[in-house]
Amino acid sequence: MSAVSPQRPPTIDAPAAERWGRAVPPSGSPWLHEEIGRRMEDRLQWIKSRPRTWADWAPLRGGLEAHELVARRYRDATAYVVEPAPSLVQPAAKALTAPWWTARRWQGGQPNFEAPPEDGVDLLWANMALHMAADPESLIRRWHRLVATDGFLMFSCFGPDTLQELRALYERLGWPPASHEFTDMHDWGDMLVGAGFAEPVMDMERIVLTWPTPEAALAELRSLGRNLHPARFPALRGKAWRSALHEALPAFAAAEDGEGRIALTFEIIYGHAFKPAPRVALSAESAVSLREMRSMLRQGRVSD
Repeated sequence: MSAVSPQRPPTIDAPAAERWGRAVPPSGSPWLHEEIGRRMEDRLQWIKSRPRTWADWAPLRGGLEAHELVARRYRDATAYVVEPAPSLVQPAAKALTAPWWTARRWQGGQPNFEAPPEDGVDLLWANMALHMAADPESLIRRWHRLVATDGFLMFSCFGPDTLQELRALYERLGWPPASHEFTDMHDWGDMLVGAGFAEPVMDMERIVLTWPTPEAALAELRSLGRNLHPARFPALRGKAWRSALHEALPAFAAAEDGEGRIALTFEIIYGHAFKPAPRVALSAESAVSLREMRSMLRQGRVSD
């Protein structure tokens, strides 16, 4: 997805991605994001580490209900919220902070909207953000800085087979791409290692959603993201184009039940990786950050 990387297709329009990231969602978190967050939270049962601190990256879109699930699993951990867009901080705080008159407000566990600790958090939770990032490799490096040594990252995103029916329809009708290309999970694993994470574990599943009408399908798609392909339609389309799309969808993306419903595929990638202690190759002169030096001192040695 980076213009300088030959390994991944450079199909993200970075300014468009930045605009999408700053836009305030018109309603709550998308249903699909909440469902994926629920499934990702269930995977935490297999991780023995019990974080003392954790941070939720962009929960307003990633899943407010999913945030509560993680908060309940780690009741004794201090929770932080990181909304990268300033315009989303206040809406997220309003959505996640319990009213003063509720018992939950006085039982603790309220998320902290201040900057996470300098040494990082034990868990960084990032649900359904990576595939919409203007520069995903830079975002992964930023996540690495937010994770404490021996902490871990949990994330999810769309994979390459997402919206395969819609993309095939656009191609058949001679229209520009229906979406930007989504990165394969093996490439995400390579980027995690390149950023300094270790032991990345990736898996995927496919979810097929169905709708009774084209209007319902397109309304839900608008809540999930935007087409960030640089070669997408450059301007607004008219009623004739919309009618053509509505007419083609039921025939080209028909559900298997034979009842005329529209079906679209979503490939979901899940990943987690740990942040190991920094290793510095010692030479005549070696430069390390203060944070890295503290981490190495806690480990009791400097690795060759």
